[in-house]
Amino acid sequence: MPDQLLDLDKLHRLADAYNVATEFWAFNGEHEFVDQETLIAVLAAMGVDARTNETINAALIAKEEAPWRQILPPCVVTRNDHEYIVQVHVPHGWDVSLSVICEDGTERSVRQGEDFTPPRTIEGHEIGQASFIIDPGLPLGYHTLLAKVSHADTEKIAEDRTTLIVTPGRLDKGSLAFKRSWGMMAQLYSTRSAQSWGVGDADDLLEMASLFGSMGADYLLVNPLHAAEPIEPLSPSPYLPVTRRFFNPMYIRPENIREVAYLSGPERSLITWAAENVKKDSVKNTHIDRDAAWKAKREALEVIFKAGRSQSRDREFAQYRHNEGQGLEDFALWCALTEVYQGQPFPEELHDVHSRAVAKARASLQERIDFWAWLQWIMDQQLADAQRAAKAAGMTFGVAHDLAVGVHPQGSDTWTIPEAFAKGIGVGAPPDMYNQQGQNWSQPPWRPDALERMDYAPFRDMARTVLRHAGALRVDHVMGLFRLWWIPEGSAASRGTYVRFNHDAMVGVLLLEAHRAGAVVIGEDLGNVEPWVREYLRDRGIWGTSIFWFEKDEQGNPLRAEDYRYDAMVSVDTHDLPPAAGYLAEEHVDLRARLGLLVDPEEEVRAQAQHERETVYARLREYGLIGEDPSEREVIEALHVYLTKTPSPLLCISLVDAVGERRAQNQPGTDQEYANWKIPLADGTEKVVLVEELAQHPRLLSLLESFTQAFNS
Repeated sequence: MPDQLLDLDKLHRLADAYNVATEFWAFNGEHEFVDQETLIAVLAAMGVDARTNETINAALIAKEEAPWRQILPPCVVTRNDHEYIVQVHVPHGWDVSLSVICEDGTERSVRQGEDFTPPRTIEGHEIGQASFIIDPGLPLGYHTLLAKVSHADTEKIAEDRTTLIVTPGRLDKGSLAFKRSWGMMAQLYSTRSAQSWGVGDADDLLEMASLFGSMGADYLLVNPLHAAEPIEPLSPSPYLPVTRRFFNPMYIRPENIREVAYLSGPERSLITWAAENVKKDSVKNTHIDRDAAWKAKREALEVIFKAGRSQSRDREFAQYRHNEGQGLEDFALWCALTEVYQGQPFPEELHDVHSRAVAKARASLQERIDFWAWLQWIMDQQLADAQRAAKAAGMTFGVAHDLAVGVHPQGSDTWTIPEAFAKGIGVGAPPDMYNQQGQNWSQPPWRPDALERMDYAPFRDMARTVLRHAGALRVDHVMGLFRLWWIPEGSAASRGTYVRFNHDAMVGVLLLEAHRAGAVVIGEDLGNVEPWVREYLRDRGIWGTSIFWFEKDEQGNPLRAEDYRYDAMVSVDTHDLPPAAGYLAEEHVDLRARLGLLVDPEEEVRAQAQHERETVYARLREYGLIGEDPSEREVIEALHVYLTKTPSPLLCISLVDAVGERRAQNQPGTDQEYANWKIPLADGTEKVVLVEELAQHPRLLSLLESFTQAFNS
């Protein structure tokens, strides 16, 4: 609590200046006001002291004067189809010119416009403002703005530079402009073959992409494949990675590494022995044991790595490391240090990645750094193989990757680039209809001001890596590019507030990287999303997301198929709900009741679920898709045929629905209470379904037959 009565008007002005919301509209339509303790804590996480009226006044002045204390802004992000005005600040009466140095080295002048803003006095010096107009049509890319400042009475010329990022005004959707597409989605870790090491991997991804491509699918959407902890215990959630820039080597298939072919007999035996027990787990319907799988796989990968490579392969590895730069080296170092300290916090002297102690550790751990960098290279190659197989099978897009919202608070990102993150804050979501207590995902958010100062490098590096072997990218909680729900440490999830990002810059950088990768982007825009955001995303060429269970008309009935959005990927359900079979059986109510997550009385929630099911049946009968007493399989197939009657350009079938699975992969609002992200793919009888069985799986084939017949008609 502040130790004096604060001037709330000024506190709110300061919050607004830092894009911190002081009020918002809740999911139920109520107008909520943010308490001052939350505002003070959130501002503190951005380095702003708002505890007293004196510090608030000082912070307001500092924020207002900041642009006048530098010649150029920290970073300029524009789009190639819009005019953009850059304001330059120089000593009053001095001359200034502005030019763009493009990525290819060419230089273009920038014309000056009119600006009648009066000069301001900053520390006794008069500072003037000049406006320059960046015209549309600049080439896409990361360029440099160069300002040259001079005065008639002196020959001295001062220069200032800043990054200029020119982004697409709208992402080209390629073939989607002319035809509809459908695809499959799967949780890769849960989708295993007899040769998997207890966890689905890149070879399973390749096999599924090839299979579904041959069946007419245009993409295969998988869960985030971001890196997890390098040693046990591993966080089960793919949405809580240690970094979003690099991949989880747990998804490597060791036998597919080229060097395995040249191993000696004893070395091959070591790999066989390491795999023996965990491969047996792949055919069992028990909770997925990532720790056992990764321990065994890591032992095998150590053998392969130590066996060495040919000179040409070494050169290829070296080139990969050169291309990935310091980011890869720092991530590999973090992995090596995590090994040394067994997952415990690093000593104080190792907290700064640029310190002398870290440099010393880097030198002494070089072999382990090589190993962790090598794993990323192998993972990159196997993902490339999967994408090639998908395209060869006829998929328009191939593998569609998923981008998580954030990272683990003790992960590599927060160690390698700590300045990019807000401290003492968790990201989550305010209360909504399905999570009435709100959600705290325990992830530190990026600071909007820090991203701008860093030229959005953390974001663009991450997007570039994830998109390298992808034909599409799903952005989980795409509202995170616009605003995030910040929760001060120690507060309930409901006592947070929104912090806004420069969405033009965030979306622009993402579109630039997607354009260069030749990929399309799908934004998961479910939940409490401002209507204008969906319009904005559509205008910029990003697809939205529609889930059958969430699409309702004004009476609360299932939305008529023809009234669905024409700019969204549509599916029956999502990984945060039970599969269709489980949802129809009210397992989402059973589970939340058992875990104490219901706010309303159970009988009311159950009655609502039963009413919802009856309205679904009524809607399906209206379209002639089911009879009076349909079986579970008939209803699930009818739901997917219903999707084909919507105008949505992208249709998606969940693999769990196709095989009759009933169990949810994740129950929001839980941690240890439920086996989140540990459920292996199984059918309605809880018999494990393996990748090699999919091509002949009767329920999957039946669903695809009815779906594709309707899709193609």
